[in-house]
Amino acid sequence: MAQKDQDCQEASSCSRSSCEGCPEHEKEAHGPQKFPQNPGSFVKHVIGVVSGKGGVGKSFVTASLANALAKAGHRVGILDADITGPSIPKMYGLTADQTRAVDEHTLLPVTTANGIKVMSLNLIIQDPEQAVIWRGPILGQVIQQFWSDVAWGQLDYLLVDMPPGTGDVPLTVFQSLPVDGIFIVTSPQDLVRMIVAKAWNMAQMMKIPVLGMIENYSYLKCPDCGKIIKVFGESHIDEVSKSTGLEVCGNIPINPDYAQLADEGRFAEMDVDFLDGALKKVESTLTV
Repeated sequence: MAQKDQDCQEASSCSRSSCEGCPEHEKEAHGPQKFPQNPGSFVKHVIGVVSGKGGVGKSFVTASLANALAKAGHRVGILDADITGPSIPKMYGLTADQTRAVDEHTLLPVTTANGIKVMSLNLIIQDPEQAVIWRGPILGQVIQQFWSDVAWGQLDYLLVDMPPGTGDVPLTVFQSLPVDGIFIVTSPQDLVRMIVAKAWNMAQMMKIPVLGMIENYSYLKCPDCGKIIKVFGESHIDEVSKSTGLEVCGNIPINPDYAQLADEGRFAEMDVDFLDGALKKVESTLTV
């Protein structure tokens, strides 16, 4: 910056109009730019899955919604933006050995058994347990590579599995990817209002539409008697819905079978029957 100021001061022809026309000034004036889409990508809609805190099951919700959309006949992809804690490949039994490149600058996503295209950091590093200790700018560059350097092909919906909170990665995704809307994931606890508020406020500031809320860990159904058990207490999501005007698009139960499928890398076999509201919301709002 100091060098740029010095150059301007030393230039005899420097004026307000000439400075305003220089590339650096244009870049600063217009703020962050949208990442270019890969020439091999034809993505119609980008949907973010976010939350104001961790531990609410965003990856599970992302994968479940992807399964539901794929079962409905849509072409679906998952961009795993949780760079420091990627879990999508493990859920679907995908490994780095399956990743292929078109050339030295273009990667192909790995396809799950049910036809969902996935790109994640754990698909480009050999050791999935390797600790990723990177600062914000590097994380942003990875997001850019997953968008610009991956040939996604024809997709109706690309779901972006976000890391928790409102930090560098969500900011990069909101500013630099053509996000059409987001789902906010929460759990049935007293802090649900705070969880939703953080994500909702960020979306408002970034002018990103909120498609609705999805509550995970809503209840446990006893396998013997069928009794509904509220493990985390009574839900407050309907109260938040009334106060914010956001639609509740799903209430996901706790089920050990779901966890087993994810742990065994067989999530493609998961038959989702609890996200009809989210599915209808996507299909009605973001038509293909």
